[in-house]
Amino acid sequence: MAIKFENFNDPRKNALDGMKRSISTEVWEKNIAFLNKLRADISSHPVSRHPAIQMLNDGVIDKESLQKIHLEYRHAIVQVFTDALLMAQFQTRQLEPRLKSGSKMFPRFLLTLNILDEFGFRPGLDQDGYYSGNPEYAHYPLFEDVLNDFGISETERNAYQPSLIAEKVRTYLENSFNDYKAVAALLAVAEEEVILFSPALRQATHAVGFDVDSGYYYVHGVSHDETAEAADDDHEDDLWFVLAQACTENDYELIAKISFEYCDLWQQFWDKQIADLQYEPYQKLA
Repeated sequence: MAIKFENFNDPRKNALDGMKRSISTEVWEKNIAFLNKLRADISSHPVSRHPAIQMLNDGVIDKESLQKIHLEYRHAIVQVFTDALLMAQFQTRQLEPRLKSGSKMFPRFLLTLNILDEFGFRPGLDQDGYYSGNPEYAHYPLFEDVLNDFGISETERNAYQPSLIAEKVRTYLENSFNDYKAVAALLAVAEEEVILFSPALRQATHAVGFDVDSGYYYVHGVSHDETAEAADDDHEDDLWFVLAQACTENDYELIAKISFEYCDLWQQFWDKQIADLQYEPYQKLA
């Protein structure tokens, strides 16, 4: 069959349509109903209303405390996020032979859109009609640039000893790497945490005098935010969609369990960040 140019439009829709076709309509709709309910329950988890969000938004946290929070956040999620994405993409191999040959390519394609964003590619073509991008604009290096703004040296970064809860958050995600459905679920939850806390961290960073109109905080948040160039909401949707293709009713209990456990760990992570703010004004706010 000849491939027409218009078939390359709407890449997200093309991948979604392929995933839908790879399983029965009944299974797809049942999985979507389960995942929609799970997403609603996750949005009601206490971490979504954590007092740290308001404190960060209000700009009441000093530069020294924000330095430590950024080092904690770096260890807990920034350093390992793309590792998890790549493992999810690799572990789509677990879809076969349960699904027909080639079915793994639809979620791989969809996850690639997230990976391209993370790695510093931009929509559109360069001057030579090739892909547009620069690895210096990958999200991890952009976060390192934020640490540069804070004056945190490479030696200080490497010597930093993360808190026990930061290590637990990181390890929980890393321990899911061998299970496609587990790592996809935790990545979806992680995207939700990014949506909740990145705008607040952006405000807090701006409040201590740093430019946030470009760089890491400019590319994190939701697609309808006119002050940023972000698509974390689209990426989260896509991760739930790959789960809709992958899971069966037998997986529901485990997916819900690990999703809420990961939320609990994130709540404890932010509890720790507030607890470490020893100054009296912070304690009153908390």
